[in-house]
Amino acid sequence: MTDTPFLIKLPAASAAETIASIGADKSSLPIFNEKSEILPIKITDIRTPAANIIKQELLSAGGDAVTPRGCVNCAVPTCSILMLSTVRQYRRLLTKIAAMPYFGLPEIARQLEEILKHIAPAADSQPAAAPVTTLADGRTITYEQIAVMGIINVTPDSFFSGSRVNDEELLIATAEKMLQEGAAILDLGAESTRPGSASIDGEEERRRLIPAVKLIHEHFPEAIISVDTYRADTAREALAAGAHIINDISAMEKDPNMADFAAESGAPIILMHMRGTPADMMNAENTQYDDITDYVTKYLVDRAAILTQRGIGKDKIILDPGIGFAKNTEQNLTLMRNLTSLTAYGYPVLLAASRKTVIGQTLGGLPPEDRLEGTIATSCAAVYAGAHMVRVHDVAANLRAIRVTEAILKK
Repeated sequence: MTDTPFLIKLPAASAAETIASIGADKSSLPIFNEKSEILPIKITDIRTPAANIIKQELLSAGGDAVTPRGCVNCAVPTCSILMLSTVRQYRRLLTKIAAMPYFGLPEIARQLEEILKHIAPAADSQPAAAPVTTLADGRTITYEQIAVMGIINVTPDSFFSGSRVNDEELLIATAEKMLQEGAAILDLGAESTRPGSASIDGEEERRRLIPAVKLIHEHFPEAIISVDTYRADTAREALAAGAHIINDISAMEKDPNMADFAAESGAPIILMHMRGTPADMMNAENTQYDDITDYVTKYLVDRAAILTQRGIGKDKIILDPGIGFAKNTEQNLTLMRNLTSLTAYGYPVLLAASRKTVIGQTLGGLPPEDRLEGTIATSCAAVYAGAHMVRVHDVAANLRAIRVTEAILKK
């Protein structure tokens, strides 16, 4: 080895560790850590005068913002902008625009402050609580590591035949295997929601689902059970039978009573994005979006607000972008690429991509039976994005890959 200077490109994830190893004064470490990473934050539907103010204030703080043509002379009334700054620069921006009560700047400041509270709390402020899920019985699911949810379908027609369980002995064996492999939650579904599937009535759903919930609860009383249903009546009976979490693919839209029941029951609810129904969700009109990330993120945060406005805490709400539901392959890949868009609001985030069509199409048309490796890749991507839970058919394989990925990232 010579003494010649040598340059090493490091990933952003290694910056804090490297800063500490350099030997700088310990009191300066928080300052350097804040300078080490640019956080892209997009603002949609901002009034152009506000966009110009934000760009100028960020420039003066050492940051920047990408604005469209026609913004500087206010040739368009509203636009979208992309802010490219460090946490320190965003805090300087907040100080400035907090004193500007016009052009919608107070609302922008409120939202920016909320995002920063969750992703990078100020040293002199109370940090936001880490995401947690509180069951109605008081138990909690914490997310120091990603939680794995195992899929059990008591249906004759789910898209992956390996997930179908149609007798009591197999149900118990499947649940036991998943729990032994490390599943934090068992997700039971009684109605297939694969693309093109027809709906069943609530009575048939309950006939399939409730006995399965009871059986698992009796054999594994400590197991946490989620029920995949958009019907409030089904959710009510399932919780009475021993379930703990409602997994609603319609984000409380299909049944007007679901929001009331979620608030009443004290059970956590998973809110997923979908358009239309499983029978028609892949129609052209349902898969048309100006920007899939913008739309799904705002939709889910707005649906969650229905509950938070009733006093329901974030520990009762989980967000799921709905991979495969009213989205084509490129849109699904984009949502997974931009999954961090959902992790900045203080809600636990679930990624449910296991063996779905997006994986098969990405790999050249593979059937569900050959999509395990692709599923594992999506689970590892969830770790990088800071998600909190994955819903999978193959618990052991995904959990092992997740834990190694977490170790690499020191999560």
